[in-house]
Amino acid sequence: MKRLLFDFLQVAEAAALVSYPWVGRGNKHEADQAATSAMRLMLNKMEMDATVVIGEGEMDEAPMLHIGERLGTGRGPELDIAVDPLEGTNLVAYGQENSTTVIAAAPRGTLLHAPDMYMYKMAVGPKAKGSIDLERSIVDNVRNVADALGKDVSELTVMVQQRERHADILQEIKSTGARAKLFTDGDVTCAIATAVESTGVDLFVGIGGAPEGVLSAVALKCLGGEMQAKLLPANDEERERCKTMGIHTPDIPLEMDRLVSSDDCIFVATGITTGVMLNGIQRNHDGTQTTHSLVTYGGGQGIHFVTSHHKRLIAV
Repeated sequence: MKRLLFDFLQVAEAAALVSYPWVGRGNKHEADQAATSAMRLMLNKMEMDATVVIGEGEMDEAPMLHIGERLGTGRGPELDIAVDPLEGTNLVAYGQENSTTVIAAAPRGTLLHAPDMYMYKMAVGPKAKGSIDLERSIVDNVRNVADALGKDVSELTVMVQQRERHADILQEIKSTGARAKLFTDGDVTCAIATAVESTGVDLFVGIGGAPEGVLSAVALKCLGGEMQAKLLPANDEERERCKTMGIHTPDIPLEMDRLVSSDDCIFVATGITTGVMLNGIQRNHDGTQTTHSLVTYGGGQGIHFVTSHHKRLIAV
């Protein structure tokens, strides 16, 4: 697995670079298509036998990087792949911060096959690992995380997506005296930020996409952090969808080892527009472009921020 790190980095960089020209153009579909095409092209060149478990959707709704698609040369390690070629399509379309391209990989059968539905998620970094409990109130979790970090509650920063559905969560955070830091899109990046001290984020909580939850969990596993999650099927059809994907009790909280059961995992994210953790792509005077990526591997083995200089774009 570890020898594939640089290959996965090149995949993420390629997807970010081809989507960058669409920043601020108001057309998220073309940006996403460009990133998806580049990512698929690069993945198919890799020496691996990989299956997409988190991707662009089902086969009938996604022509590329759909769930179940086989990628790579067919030789090499057998892997589960989770991808989001363009996390934050609206962020790219409207030139806003925090858009990235994201990819995660682990040995086959070790990533949760998460259906495309809402998921309640809570995440912390390594120093607060073991202090969260999805079954307890936000107030209890805020206080427990503060204790684990050796901080006063008033010093704690909680990352929450700016959505009406989070009104009660925000009210509970406010009642503790902790700070709430709101974001519009890009919850993979914002969940991972809890494990990167320079971001100043201590706790992530909220309801968002289940596929993004799995991607975040891989990164947090690599960084020694923790995520707990619970699927929120909206109807009987979504409950049946959970069962077909092997999740027979969706109301039970999912702990870290259920989201990703192997420490032998890889996570890479490349910034497109500057955000809480990564710098966006820069165009240089000599025609080159500079990317900034996060690369991490294994259970708590550290984090690498990689700056790369590119002479030309990938041909897709």
